[in-house]
Amino acid sequence: MSNVETKPAEVRCGGAADAVRPAGAARVDVLTPRDVPLGGPRAMTVRRTLPQRARTLIGAWCFADHYGPDDVSVTGGMDVAPHPHTGLQTVSWLFTGEIEHRDSMGSHAFVRPGELNLMTGGHGIAHSEVSTPRTTILHGVQLWVALPEEHRHTERDFQHYAPEPALADGAEIRVFLGSLAGRVSPVRTFTPLLGAEITLQPRATLSLAVDPRFEHGLLVDQGEVCLTGTVVGPAELGYVPPGAGALTLTNESDGLARTVLLGGTPFEEEIIIWWNFVCRSHEEVVQARDAWMSGDRFGSVQGYDGDPLPAPELPTVALKPRGRAL
Repeated sequence: MSNVETKPAEVRCGGAADAVRPAGAARVDVLTPRDVPLGGPRAMTVRRTLPQRARTLIGAWCFADHYGPDDVSVTGGMDVAPHPHTGLQTVSWLFTGEIEHRDSMGSHAFVRPGELNLMTGGHGIAHSEVSTPRTTILHGVQLWVALPEEHRHTERDFQHYAPEPALADGAEIRVFLGSLAGRVSPVRTFTPLLGAEITLQPRATLSLAVDPRFEHGLLVDQGEVCLTGTVVGPAELGYVPPGAGALTLTNESDGLARTVLLGGTPFEEEIIIWWNFVCRSHEEVVQARDAWMSGDRFGSVQGYDGDPLPAPELPTVALKPRGRAL
């Protein structure tokens, strides 16, 4: 998905400072989202939990949008024209609906509930995303992963994977990246990562062994979930720092609870996120924008009926480094 804000903020992320927690800090930090409208008056609004001032990264996860349930008869659904990405991988995961994906590699695929679409931007890729005519309700998450320095100019790529669910203690777990609960995703990542949808039956409790090197974030889609002693509500994200060898999730509600668990080893590199680019400097952002507007580097998307998205105007002042904690 594109970040189609007309005046996107430049965000500086990375470095060790963000991983340091004050003495006596709570074991779980609860991050609340901000609403971001994507486009015009009929466009969808997404709930953005990463990046934000309290936390900019969880592992290499650098961007998390949560949207829906969205009635496409009211909003018009998703229609994101061809747009560029560089320095990242995009992770598309749906709960309801269907999205058609086209990219400048020639990939033509569909995003469906319970199936992963992962696109590697590397040095540069372009793609479009459109909800299909048979979609009535659109509901899911769009996530970005920052590529480390040694791989951020890698070749563009596209992977699709439909994980088989694992059943355990009143829970259904779909591991789309990394490993959890005895399931391993074959999808390639460039840093150690975890991504999984976890659905809990009413009042169910689930204990999960996790990699203690990882920091974790639990995004709650529906229900209320007690994460290792702290309640995380709908659209909130509970953050757990490195060091935990197990996570306990309890559904505090009388209905199903649905969550997305993200994890990874702390990402120590500093990055700048502006529009759809993950870069290392303001100058690099300028170069990527110029390359998109000139038609170089990113390739073209065939099969989309419309013009590509123009890049927003750049800020007049370059961002000053501020470390991971904004």
